[in-house]
Amino acid sequence: MEIEKGHRPEPLEVVSTAADGVSVVTVSGEIDHTSVDPLVQALDTGALGTRPRVVIDMRDVTFMDSSGINVLLAARLDLASTGGWLRLAGPRDSVMRTLEIVGVDTLIPCYPSLREALAA
Repeated sequence: MEIEKGHRPEPLEVVSTAADGVSVVTVSGEIDHTSVDPLVQALDTGALGTRPRVVIDMRDVTFMDSSGINVLLAARLDLASTGGWLRLAGPRDSVMRTLEIVGVDTLIPCYPSLREALAA
């Protein structure tokens, strides 16, 4: 008898670096209600300094639910209130589709690659 294993989500990894005065938050894995806290912490405007500019590199995000959407929208508002901005780089087709369905792509600029997001 074969037992089917349940879906085991990929753990969320978040790494923050800087490039030319822009904070680059590289995210990999699945963004959902159980894993979103490291992303929330990385996007805390108090830790990003004045007039923060942030690019989230999403090329390795395999899934995102409404929790991730809410974090992105809240970060956009927080960053804009301090004179900063938020851009998304390299979301996979499945994640991009989610962003498009809920209209996030009309509020937060999305770019095909990190290089393009940094150059915009």
